[in-house]
Amino acid sequence: MSATAPGPERPGLSVVVPAFNEADNLVPLIARLIPVLARIGPTCEIVVIDDCSTDATYERLCELNAGDPRIRGLRFSRNFGKEVALAAGLRHARGAAVVLMDADLQHPPELIETFVAEWRLGAQIVYGQRDRSGELPGLRRWLTRRFYRLFEAVGEVKLMRDGGDFALFDRRVVDALNALPERGRFGKGLYAWVGFRRKAVPFTPDARHAGHSRWSFWRLWMLALDAVTAFSVLPLRIWSYVGVLVSLLSLAYGAYIAVRTMVEGVDVPGYASLMVAVAFFGGVQLITLGVLGEYLGRVFTEVKRRPLYIVDRSVGLDEVVEIGTALDPGRR
Repeated sequence: MSATAPGPERPGLSVVVPAFNEADNLVPLIARLIPVLARIGPTCEIVVIDDCSTDATYERLCELNAGDPRIRGLRFSRNFGKEVALAAGLRHARGAAVVLMDADLQHPPELIETFVAEWRLGAQIVYGQRDRSGELPGLRRWLTRRFYRLFEAVGEVKLMRDGGDFALFDRRVVDALNALPERGRFGKGLYAWVGFRRKAVPFTPDARHAGHSRWSFWRLWMLALDAVTAFSVLPLRIWSYVGVLVSLLSLAYGAYIAVRTMVEGVDVPGYASLMVAVAFFGGVQLITLGVLGEYLGRVFTEVKRRPLYIVDRSVGLDEVVEIGTALDPGRR
């Protein structure tokens, strides 16, 4: 069995909740979480990562901590993004198992009991698998399916299909994820890369309690680029193959022109065909440079070795992991 007994100071279960402008969702979420954690066991904690919200999210967190010290968390110095918030939560969670979930109540807290049951049976990663049968067809759903198919074709790992950020990780999995150093993070790919025994638990997402999704098509597009460039070099290889193919075609065409000139005499090619060829190969070169630039930009980001995030304030945490500049944990 993968579940290891927690030490005297280690909670049995940690729940990590990334939050950005979730002041209206935080209190209802905790109200549903507390009874679930009470049924699971007495040694539980809730770690909220405030991604520099512009509303009263951190104030709500401080109020909740005053009423229940098991609820703790921190606030970033600026908005670093959900993927970084999840990474920070994993680094501050102390439990023998750690659950990741959203704050908007689309992830039903009651399902955590099923996650824990599967973990106790030996699964090291238990993840919620979205049931999309009731969803209306739309552009975003179509693009999501195309992305999964593309990633399966070019990626070095196989993603957990219809899996998201609603998952339970055994402590060994958490330690493995915390050891990964990259700055440009694609969580779903990292969860698949570390391996371990997995179990899917189907669920139907609830309606968002308050607010709206902040994942625009542009942000999803940038996340898809991060995913492909982080887990595949096939785009680079494709343009290597295209370069070889274009070179061979150019040599063949050059040979054809040479033979034709020797047989029929000097022939002045047309201006239109020349311009089309120049424009085509110019476009190929620009695309190739763009692909190289995507990878080079990510290398540049990694070699700078900037901290993954900076902590502004924290509440209830005994120790703040200093990934960058972290202020006094007791300061509010």
